[in-house]
Amino acid sequence: MQTNRFELSGYLAAKPAARSLPSGTVVANARLGQTYQYETKDGPKKHTNWFNLAFYNDLAEIALTYDKGDNVSLIGTLQQRQFTPKDGSPRTVYEVIVQRSHLVYRPRNGSAQTTDNLPFPESMPIIEPVEASAPSQEEADAWAIL
Repeated sequence: MQTNRFELSGYLAAKPAARSLPSGTVVANARLGQTYQYETKDGPKKHTNWFNLAFYNDLAEIALTYDKGDNVSLIGTLQQRQFTPKDGSPRTVYEVIVQRSHLVYRPRNGSAQTTDNLPFPESMPIIEPVEASAPSQEEADAWAIL
């Protein structure tokens, strides 16, 4: 059996942008950043991983409600595609085709965060673990399913 399941959470670098494909399918694209900190002999360092996201159809409409700096959690598949731009050099793009998306956190002050100061887990509120149970209808509705 082969699977291609990609779970990801992080902060949006910009508000998602929408466009229509020639077939009429609506697609919204965004970039998501995951920043982590690690220690070196020269002191703490930060590194950000960037992911290209593609939301199709109904999920594109939901993605357009997201803003720069929003913390989102998503499930999708990783897709590789090749294209040749006007300069003639073949390129390969990797993107996450989003199948489920959930807004986790929106900055309270209304201003979008920059990717230089994305919060680390230690700055996020502590959420106490609870026993697993079936989700309520409200929780189930919170997930946008493709």
